[in-house]
Amino acid sequence: MADLPDYPIDTDASMAAHYFTTFYHDRWLNSELHLTGSLEVQACALNLFFIAQKQTPVGTLPDNDAILARLLRIDLQMWKDLRARALSPLHKWRRCRCGDEIRLMHPIVTEVLLQALGRREAREASNSEKAVYQRLQRLRSAMRDMGLSKDVVGDDRLVERIDGWMLENVKGHRRKAAYDAAILHASQMKWFGGVGTAR
Repeated sequence: MADLPDYPIDTDASMAAHYFTTFYHDRWLNSELHLTGSLEVQACALNLFFIAQKQTPVGTLPDNDAILARLLRIDLQMWKDLRARALSPLHKWRRCRCGDEIRLMHPIVTEVLLQALGRREAREASNSEKAVYQRLQRLRSAMRDMGLSKDVVGDDRLVERIDGWMLENVKGHRRKAAYDAAILHASQMKWFGGVGTAR
């Protein structure tokens, strides 16, 4: 087991809402498996690519013939016959370590999943940045409505400080009373630093 590669995706990486996967049809149509494998082998291979999307860790397969046959919904003996062929449905699948477990990984399945996880992380970061921006814009708007000067509303450090206090002390939706309490707290703590609070 020590000689096996570690699976590069965390075992707790969740793809619960993962209902779509990129499929490189040009790669497939020009692959050795498609060009020389029997139709039965090709069908099982394709199904295994997609079955792996719902396994844990995502993108792997169990290293167990009985379970693989069950996942493919075929007879165990038929699976063993297919697996024994020179070009089998497990073409390019390799054993790997997933924590304390040995499973199977495929370079293209892994590549596609790493790309998907990277896109998801970028999307989540973008959504998070957008949410922060919108929250700060609402705070600035509330500060303007309270009669605070343009200098105060435009003070990024002050606005972020007030927002930080609200994140710690305001539960639920931010309503007028919450903004009033935040500005009062900022004033008591002398966060305004001499900048005028009136227009």
